Amino acid sequence: MSETILVTGATGQLGQRVVHHLLETQGVAPESLILLSRDPGKLSDLSARGVQARIGDFDDAASLGQAFDGADRILIISTDAVGEPGKRLRQHLAAVSAAATAGAHIAYTSMLAPEPGNPVLFAPDHYGTEQAIKETGRPYTIFRNGWYQENLLMTLPQAIKMGTLYTSAGEGRTSHIAREDVARAIAASLASGSTESITYQLTGPEALTTTDVAALAGEVAGKQIPVVNLTDEQLLEGIKAAGVPEGFARLLVSFVSIGVQSGPPIGAQKGPR
Repeated sequence: MSETILVTGATGQLGQRVVHHLLETQGVAPESLILLSRDPGKLSDLSARGVQARIGDFDDAASLGQAFDGADRILIISTDAVGEPGKRLRQHLAAVSAAATAGAHIAYTSMLAPEPGNPVLFAPDHYGTEQAIKETGRPYTIFRNGWYQENLLMTLPQAIKMGTLYTSAGEGRTSHIAREDVARAIAASLASGSTESITYQLTGPEALTTTDVAALAGEVAGKQIPVVNLTDEQLLEGIKAAGVPEGFARLLVSFVSIGVQSGPPIGAQKGPR
């Protein structure tokens, strides 16, 4: 009998692609999938194919026990609650506790190098979640995802338009990876049936500086895009001047300034059960 796989955040950008690859690339039977969303109505097309759609809200810890019931393998996709300190970690811990109670193999989408000392403001959320997962004693799969290359669309269009790319990353390097490739890798792992505890680092094949990125964008746009290196504070003031709220602006600077998610290419590290 095949395992039942549960995916949280199934209507999100990553969740949708993971589900696609589970069904279409890995050939997982629809009846072996449980998809969690705060609005299961958005999953009606998949429900019609035999997928189970359930209501799931990480802010309602008491409801997660029933939502996770019957799942053999649970993918906890990290939430986007980064604007309120402590909220995201609380959400994750509620999901981890419910997954452990369900007796499931726990999978989680983390970030590269979230250990203490990482200046990225949301790194502690991921590190705390990873530690909680390991402390359950359940087998786990942690996906330390690199920086999605789609995030470049937050800065490159304006840089091409204005003719300048501003950064405080200096010579920091980032191993960009397509969200689609991350989803494909996660789906392959979920469908593998593996029972070992393992941490994967999912990154692109090459770590690029901001200058490298600007050069590539310039080739596509047919124009040179000079890079102007600023201090963190200068970049922060510029982002705020563009209308970004200060809290989110500080979050952006925290990972731009160090060349966030630079790291080794795709790899794996086994952990204790």
